[in-house]
Amino acid sequence: QVQLVESGGGLVQSGDSLRLSCAASGRSLSGYSMGWFRQAPGKEREFVASILWNGGGRVYGDFVEGRFTISGDKNAVYLQMNNLKPDDTGVYLCAAQFGYTGANKFTYWGQGAQVTVSS
Repeated sequence: QVQLVESGGGLVQSGDSLRLSCAASGRSLSGYSMGWFRQAPGKEREFVASILWNGGGRVYGDFVEGRFTISGDKNAVYLQMNNLKPDDTGVYLCAAQFGYTGANKFTYWGQGAQVTVSS
């Protein structure tokens, strides 16, 4: 069991930036591929970004359009979000899988961080 905790969410205005962080309590994330997903009420979970366990591959959802950057080290994974839009509003979830099995195979999930973007 890996317990993931997100931080850095909040209420911002359109065009502002936020940096989300995700860490595992009391342990390193070495060897884990990491992902960010988001979900709004009444909508399906949506892929945002992922980074391969060795840092060798980064993938983004189509809607990102160059605005977000995923990065990480042995202790945490981050999501830098710039030029936020109201459509970015939702609960942002951190996810992990040991090694990499597939884009839909994340095993561990955080509770989520609320991001609200006002007009």
